[in-house]
Amino acid sequence: MKGSASQNRLGILLALIANSVWGCAALYWIQTKPVPPLDVLAHRGVWTLPAVLLVLLAFGRFRSTLLLLKDWHTLKFTALAAFLISINWGVFLFAVTNGRATEASLGYFMLPILTAMAGVLVFREQPTRPQQVAMVLAVLAVAVQLVAVGTLPIVSLTLSISFATYSVIRKYIQADAIQGLFMESLFLMPVGAVWLFLHEGGGLFEYGLRTDLFLLGAGALTAVPLLTHVASARILPMSTVGLFSYLGPSLQLVVAQTLLGESITPATLLSFLIVWCGLAFILFDNFRALRRIRKNRS
Repeated sequence: MKGSASQNRLGILLALIANSVWGCAALYWIQTKPVPPLDVLAHRGVWTLPAVLLVLLAFGRFRSTLLLLKDWHTLKFTALAAFLISINWGVFLFAVTNGRATEASLGYFMLPILTAMAGVLVFREQPTRPQQVAMVLAVLAVAVQLVAVGTLPIVSLTLSISFATYSVIRKYIQADAIQGLFMESLFLMPVGAVWLFLHEGGGLFEYGLRTDLFLLGAGALTAVPLLTHVASARILPMSTVGLFSYLGPSLQLVVAQTLLGESITPATLLSFLIVWCGLAFILFDNFRALRRIRKNRS
């Protein structure tokens, strides 16, 4: 939907907030050290629920969300989505607290390409020629890591595959992003609470007030960028939203290489370059499709 100039400025601001928070999230999670990543993941699962609940109540959408929970089909796929997003969160937390944030950013750069692959494999979508080239380049990037390093880029692949699969599952759930996160949190919160109970609070009240505040703020950090992203998507054209989605992993890479002091091997740099070439083909394809749509409308 194309709105007024002021609406577009608001949409751009919201998109910048969402992707900047996602891109700089490593700087937040690094503050939770020395709390183990699994304990931080449990805190995120617990504190996301009240944060998202407040959003639903503020926008008067709590009752409509509860109605979705009466459908067994929705519950089944929501449970699977919660499992996948917990894997994604956990691996990201592990990466940024163990000096592997650069690998994490590579995974999110690969995400648009793997999402296109998922569309082909699951929904039998017909890939365009640029998409096919991008998929081949993504496989080549993984092969470079395998040959040069001797191992697969597990962090990158797990992050991109888990979120691409999560996106596929979410297409089977008739709920928007905020409603979906609330329902997923209903599954994650009890598991996180049990984990924290069995692990004596998971670091809470153990490393000082500063660490406690970062743990308790995990839910807000999850909800705020998602809420602003959803709001921007309702204002801006999807092509513009898609362009902003590359800001997150770009910032992740910059943060990892500068503020977190990580190094990058020649093989990893080559993998980045190959993936960026693939993304260029996808961007070119998206722009061409957008021009075709505008031409047909005129």
